[in-house]
Amino acid sequence: MGAQQRVFKQKIRSTQSLRKIFKAMELIAASRIQKAIARSQAASPYANALTRAVSAVASESNVDHVLTTESDSVKHAAVLVIGPDRGFAGAYSANLLREAEELIRLLRNEGKSVDLFTIGSKAKNYYTFRDRKIEKSWTGISENPLAEHAREIGEALLENFDPESADSGIDEIYIVFTRFVSSVTHDPEYRRLLPLEVVDAEEASTGGQAGESSDAPAFPLYEFEPSAEAVLDALLPRYIDSRILSALLSAAASEQASRQAAMKTATDNADDLIKTYTRLANTARQAEITQELTEIVGGADALAASAAGD
Repeated sequence: MGAQQRVFKQKIRSTQSLRKIFKAMELIAASRIQKAIARSQAASPYANALTRAVSAVASESNVDHVLTTESDSVKHAAVLVIGPDRGFAGAYSANLLREAEELIRLLRNEGKSVDLFTIGSKAKNYYTFRDRKIEKSWTGISENPLAEHAREIGEALLENFDPESADSGIDEIYIVFTRFVSSVTHDPEYRRLLPLEVVDAEEASTGGQAGESSDAPAFPLYEFEPSAEAVLDALLPRYIDSRILSALLSAAASEQASRQAAMKTATDNADDLIKTYTRLANTARQAEITQELTEIVGGADALAASAAGD
């Protein structure tokens, strides 16, 4: 076998090995994505209902609670970046980190200092490599987040949340994650987690915004026992936990969908490379055969000419 054929055969074997890995990862992601989507969809009704309940209590009670009251001078913000622990997911990590950087730039342009909290090895490594201080990070939970993880993260974020503090208290909390829309659409976005943006009861009863149906259900009337502030104290931590868990589950579904799409593309590219290398190997083989035949014919002609001379 000629040198060119050996090179192409080696490339074919290497590409076939990579193709097996890509295909296996695609199948694993495909098997996990439906479960991730189901978990994300199952968590949404509870999170939405809890958000509605907190908004109703806050709007009906008119209590100036620390978690719902806007600070007059916002100087300190916390940003939670929810990223993946593993790669091979196409531009998933890059798009998320670009969105996080955009948020951080906007906050700093407004004169606010930013505390970083990260989830996933990719986000942690990104900021560590750039010597950016990370207040706290969590790894190993991005693909299978649990309620316990959301509770731990929520407690860490609320630990220093104190809009009334003039020194080191956190005035705002933002969350950056990838929202799952469909298997082919997942958009990175950021949301303000605290202070809670309360929907006014009158606005809710009239359908919220212009153009919406006026048949939207109004907030129920509550009687607070022992007090509205005590109810908010109990509800708001649960609201934070539910919102973080919902974002974690949405990000997990987006990650699996991105990985499945990326691995399918990689498998298709590997198939194209194998076809190309096979064609080149066949061309090289034909060239070698032609050269051998030419040499044989030339040798035969030389022998025939030598015999005729004798």
